[in-house]
Amino acid sequence: MDNSNLDLNGKIILVTGGSSGIGSQCAVTLSNCGAKLIITGRNEANLRETMNKLSGEGHKFFTTDLTKEDEIDDLISRLPKLNGVVFSAGVSQPRPTKFLNKKLIDDTFSVNVISVILLCGKLQSKKLLNHGASLVFISSAATKYPYIGGAMYTASKCALDGYVKVLAMELAPKKIRCNTISPNFVKTPLLGAEENIIMEEAIEKHKNIHLLGMGEPQDVASAVAFLISDEAKWVSGGNLFLGGGV
Repeated sequence: MDNSNLDLNGKIILVTGGSSGIGSQCAVTLSNCGAKLIITGRNEANLRETMNKLSGEGHKFFTTDLTKEDEIDDLISRLPKLNGVVFSAGVSQPRPTKFLNKKLIDDTFSVNVISVILLCGKLQSKKLLNHGASLVFISSAATKYPYIGGAMYTASKCALDGYVKVLAMELAPKKIRCNTISPNFVKTPLLGAEENIIMEEAIEKHKNIHLLGMGEPQDVASAVAFLISDEAKWVSGGNLFLGGGV
């Protein structure tokens, strides 16, 4: 998608999970449209790599572990008022259901759901969201097309979808828009080495039903840029499904 017609000049956008994959590409694409970026992630070296790819000036990054509430508070204290937020931080640790344990459940929900809820709440309470801001949450096509081994990831994204529906209702009076994007399989470094075998099997089973092939981070970033922009000012409480032809 060509985003050159999207004008984000003057907008300040926070991107979580900006150190790699979809989050990094979202930051790059939004900067190409004129936005000023604030990116967060846990890996400082990777954040610096993303920063080097951004167009324009005035961008910032903060090394932040969003699973730690004190680090969320520190981030909040450093933020200006925002015109948009892209919630891209996420983890996937595929396991068959018989191998699930409390630590894996806690780790998945802590990043994919709880950190989002806490950050959103603090952004509201500190009045850091401008009137007409746009919040975009990266969900997953797994909520509609689950895969073997993906129970926790799917459950966490279903929880995220439900939360955003309510958030959109609550923030509508301030014209703050809240939407989710559900990409199908996208080529990203989300997984660790131990999980790759499970995911390779899932991808092999699903790739032939992607009529348009596997997705790239840019495919998601282009959709994010649209939802962040004023071109989507009448879109809220929705879910944009990026299925690759599924």
